[in-house]
Amino acid sequence: MTILYTLAAAGAAGIGVLWLALQNIRVVKQFERGVVYRFGRVQSRVREPGLTMLIPIVDRLQKVNLQIITLPVPAQDGITRDNVTVRVDAVIYFKVEDPVRASVDVQDYMSAIGQVAQTSLRSIIGKSNLDDLLSNRERLNQGLELLIDSPALGWGIHIDRVEIKDVVLPDSMKRSIARQAEAERERRARVITADGELQASEKLAQAAEIMAVEPAALQLRLLQTVVEVAAEKNSTLILPFPVELLRFLERSTPQRDERPAASTNGETPELTAPKVPDDARGISLDEPLKQRRSGQNA
Repeated sequence: MTILYTLAAAGAAGIGVLWLALQNIRVVKQFERGVVYRFGRVQSRVREPGLTMLIPIVDRLQKVNLQIITLPVPAQDGITRDNVTVRVDAVIYFKVEDPVRASVDVQDYMSAIGQVAQTSLRSIIGKSNLDDLLSNRERLNQGLELLIDSPALGWGIHIDRVEIKDVVLPDSMKRSIARQAEAERERRARVITADGELQASEKLAQAAEIMAVEPAALQLRLLQTVVEVAAEKNSTLILPFPVELLRFLERSTPQRDERPAASTNGETPELTAPKVPDDARGISLDEPLKQRRSGQNA
């Protein structure tokens, strides 16, 4: 009977030892590292991924994640250097490089990084202009990364990337920016139109000089205009007739002598029609009557 009690006690002790041993066998994943505390003192050797044995009752294992952590930074209200109220939020990508320092030197590195990011973001807002926040974010991201990375290095944390997500402006500032952009585009449109008018006037001046030297060019241009207008197939065609073309035709027509040449071979000479004055006010209707009365009296 005593032997049975002894065997039962030995079996229970063996089961207890086995259970205790199994409880002190831990699995460390590939993206984790294990920090061992032995009687409260941290061990310099970091446990690698895989199975790891701990001394019962003596060792305590803390696992540290080495993956890149995405931490959104809450939106911060601030005033830029040019006195514009904005609301800016950002996001941080970081990872733990030294698990021992991240576990020992800082109580909660996630909260610490978040607080440093908020204060650094406010500092960046105060040092920057509104135009930089809207258009030059790369430089601001680098500056924000340096501000956060400086204290994070002492905690064994590496800041991989910092990005400013959104910049919220007041409605009045949005309207002002819209008016400014509209005025700028209108200015560009006017400058482009004026430049086009200047170039067109220069070309027209050159064309006028060529037409003054070669009057036939004006007639060719008139014929081309007629062709262009005729292509529209309109029922009514209004054709302007320039004075320069009349002058050209007048110079091209040979001049004739007004006096008729004497008939030498018996032919009837050409008679010219009497010239009628353009103005009829010089003609008096009473002159024929006066001539008749003077003839009768004679």
